[in-house]
Amino acid sequence: MASESGRKMIKTISDEKYMRMALRLAAKASGRTSPNPLVGAVVVKNGKLISRGYHRKAGEPHAEAIALAKAGRAAKGATLYVTLEPCSHTNKRTPPCTPLVMQSGVKRVVVAMIDPNPHVSGGGIKALRKAGIDVQTGVLEADAKKLNEAFIKHVTTGMPFVTLKIAQTLDGRIATASGESKWITGEKAREQGHRLRNTNDAILVGINTVLKDDPSLTTRIPHGRDPLRIIVDTKLRTPLTAKVLKQRSSAKTCIVTLDSMPKDKLGELLDAGAEILIAKGKNGQVDLKDLMRMLGSFGVMSVLIEGGSTVNASALQSGIVDKVVLFAAPLLMTGVDSVCSIGGKSPARLSKAIRLYRVTSQTVGQDLMVSGYTRP
Repeated sequence: MASESGRKMIKTISDEKYMRMALRLAAKASGRTSPNPLVGAVVVKNGKLISRGYHRKAGEPHAEAIALAKAGRAAKGATLYVTLEPCSHTNKRTPPCTPLVMQSGVKRVVVAMIDPNPHVSGGGIKALRKAGIDVQTGVLEADAKKLNEAFIKHVTTGMPFVTLKIAQTLDGRIATASGESKWITGEKAREQGHRLRNTNDAILVGINTVLKDDPSLTTRIPHGRDPLRIIVDTKLRTPLTAKVLKQRSSAKTCIVTLDSMPKDKLGELLDAGAEILIAKGKNGQVDLKDLMRMLGSFGVMSVLIEGGSTVNASALQSGIVDKVVLFAAPLLMTGVDSVCSIGGKSPARLSKAIRLYRVTSQTVGQDLMVSGYTRP
């Protein structure tokens, strides 16, 4: 006969198994649900998977609603696994999920993480427990929080989660003195970079990147989604022939500038299809923190920065960067005249250097990919 501790162990293993399934489902919609979170749900009864669902994009049914609708009457007495606390509030597009869960007849709900929205956090769980449903929380919570790190940042601060992506040589260089930079990293690393674009709401570069490389800033992987293309351009130097204006894409191109911009170029860029956003200035440059506040207010939940030396330095110095993803090719550029990946001035003391936390590394093709967070 199994002991009480043995039954708990079996229950834990089973709960983690189905929660991993729900997390994988949720991840299918990465980059497509803003400003909503990524959520997956599965319904299990007597050790058998009954149904599953995930939230595909804002305005469409929530994961719990999809999974419970598929389960139908079979949901009665079942367990619902969901990666985020069922919502107890009505938004502009969809009704709350807690009434659906209560009406379905499920006897148990297993939740990975509590809703981080300070206005509703814990409300759904409280309502379910009040209705007599057994609710367990915290199953694979760390995995769920990592999956929804952009949503958590946005819903608690109003700011987007910012990832700084750098592709450089092993000695920290991104171009020769003449400006040659294609291609430092290999094909596999570049493909991984496109996967980052696919899962972010927006991609940001500086005007120098547009002038030197003429990038399209699109996502070139199967079933990829183009992010909003943002160009920081205080003097409106973006050429009308630039790929970000000429190349067909489902994504808009937004040029961020200052009120002191040359007004004669404004109409031409608007006619070319660009949107113009006027941000606050700081030392003659766009205040990136103010820009992030504006983007957050527009529902942009995540931003990928693929800038050059100057933009990379400005982003880090402004404190907007949450995560760094660095691809290092097995190349040594050498030379003080080559372009380093992060410009600006170095700190006066080593203690002022930016330390990364929760660092991971892996090889991607022949290149090394290192990821880390700027805050513990």
